[in-house]
Amino acid sequence: MSRVAKNPIHLGPAEISIDGQMLSVTGKKGVLNLKFDPRVKLELADKVLQVMPADESREADALAGTTRANVANAVTGVVEGFKKTLQLIGVGYRALVQGKKLNLTLGFSHPVVYDIPEGITITAPSATEIVVEGSDKRLVGQVAAEIRRYRPPEPYKGKGVRYSDEVIKLKETKKK
Repeated sequence: MSRVAKNPIHLGPAEISIDGQMLSVTGKKGVLNLKFDPRVKLELADKVLQVMPADESREADALAGTTRANVANAVTGVVEGFKKTLQLIGVGYRALVQGKKLNLTLGFSHPVVYDIPEGITITAPSATEIVVEGSDKRLVGQVAAEIRRYRPPEPYKGKGVRYSDEVIKLKETKKK
């Protein structure tokens, strides 16, 4: 059995309901629905969820580990939530949240407008900082990556949109 799948998931304040191949996780931050493979079994007892492969195949073993990780992320998401912070580095680079749109000024001839998807909250505590929050880990990471993709950090001066914990190794300029 997968090493990851052997670890039980302690639910805490989250509520789980299993209906066929659908798993619904409910907490104070919202509801997440996950569909899992029929080669995986879920057993719920005393606020502890155990994920096991339904048969002895390698695929079922791998799916059990993946399913366990996805369910654990869903439980963490509905209880605590996930957050990614982006920084804008460059002269005149700024961000402004207006309703369900994020307006970015990134040195182009036009402003970049990003539509904020459902389930995601974007705030701009300062003009050069963007905070992406939500209960779905995959969606939070995807939104942060899409925003970063507009102007990724360049290797000579480090200008662009970067994650707050990202380290950019700057290249040396050409010598004469």
